[in-house]
Amino acid sequence: MDLKVNGQVVALPEIASDPAMPLLWALRDGLQLTGTKFGCGVGACGACTVHLDGQPVRSCVTPLGACAGKPVTTIEGLAPAGSPHALQLAWLAEQVPQCGYCQSGMLMAAAALLARNRRPTDADIDAAMTNLCRCGTYPRVRAAIMQAAQGLKP
Repeated sequence: MDLKVNGQVVALPEIASDPAMPLLWALRDGLQLTGTKFGCGVGACGACTVHLDGQPVRSCVTPLGACAGKPVTTIEGLAPAGSPHALQLAWLAEQVPQCGYCQSGMLMAAAALLARNRRPTDADIDAAMTNLCRCGTYPRVRAAIMQAAQGLKP
């Protein structure tokens, strides 16, 4: 099975050929893209959030079969030109991460929000950011999203 990941078509190895296999394991174990994290395994925490056809999905509950013909973007592909994404810069400026475990999923959820809404309100952020953070950095996440939004062109 081939998959388009971070702008490139890649052949999945034999270990990741079952259409029922969660996308998370194909990315991590099959393609060695370990930025996407395993958190809960039931789609609740969001540590595994990636974009599938531009939409944020929980890769731990998304079967490979649902990905056929759709582009997948992981945290490794968030800034493909090599320069940090506006969100990554804002994340650093606002000192969002503490332990950092949930951050790749948080960044991917935030990127999806800003892709569809360049000027989110607090309510928009609350609705879009359903990821869990054990460190409780939610106020910094909100500040970083607002900062990044101001740096994006309308």
